[in-house]
Amino acid sequence: MAIAATRAPVRPQSRARARRNALVGWSFILPNFIGFAVLTLIPMGAAFVIAFMEWDSYSPPEWVGFDNFERMLGNQSFWIALGNTAYYAAGHIPLTMLAALGLALLLNKRIRGLGFFRTTMFFPYITSLVAVAVVWNMLFNPTMGPINQFLEWIGVQDPPGWTTTSAWSMPAVIITSVWRDMGYYMVLYLAGLQAIPQEYYEAADVDGANAWQRFWNITIPSLRPTTFFVLIMVTIASFKVFDLIVVMTDGGPGRATLVLSQLIYEEGITENRFGYSSAISLALFLIVLVFTVVQFRIQKRKED
Repeated sequence: MAIAATRAPVRPQSRARARRNALVGWSFILPNFIGFAVLTLIPMGAAFVIAFMEWDSYSPPEWVGFDNFERMLGNQSFWIALGNTAYYAAGHIPLTMLAALGLALLLNKRIRGLGFFRTTMFFPYITSLVAVAVVWNMLFNPTMGPINQFLEWIGVQDPPGWTTTSAWSMPAVIITSVWRDMGYYMVLYLAGLQAIPQEYYEAADVDGANAWQRFWNITIPSLRPTTFFVLIMVTIASFKVFDLIVVMTDGGPGRATLVLSQLIYEEGITENRFGYSSAISLALFLIVLVFTVVQFRIQKRKED
């Protein structure tokens, strides 16, 4: 004989408790969501609309369609800024990841003063970026900077002009940026290294694997999720670089270090061409989006 199961009625106290728990949860989420909506979501939507308008903040906006984008594609400064941004990203992304991984491997061992060294490597990331840029500008000084003095001491007859020359200004910015950022991504790699089970290395030792084989066949595959996350974060940071370049070179000499973020600032804030500036920012957003989607697809194929 089948016995029909009856569901116990929900008590009012249980409903009140569930409602109270939901309100507590929303109270934690809501401030962050409001901040995201006010400071990010709404400005992004406004920038998307303004990109199709002509607006200088003094006169009413005028719909111009794709005129801003046609002007952008025909503007030499846009292509120079795009090339400089790609140049910076091509140097900053791999060097930062390699430096961060190398530091993580070195500081993942039991050595005396380990906490001090980890803190020292992370400290540049939380230091004022303006202070970092000013100090490195002094280090890169062509005549009195210690870097060129050291190069002359080891026999380099004609050391680089660094931030004063078009050829070496971007490498100088990349070196400074890598030095500042590698400590942060080192922490992420350290977390990934410490999550690798030690049993893998013990089994590899039993099989007679050397250090390189353990690194290539255990460490690198185990760090794949961390490396993917670091790659995404470094890529986004590279394409939106702004403050370091403004302080160190201000886009110069000439337009040798002019990047898209600085061009957006100059066209919008300095020249009051907010429609054209929004069009460039939308182009930058699409570029970063394409790179991110491609990286996600590549990662998904590797996992499959």
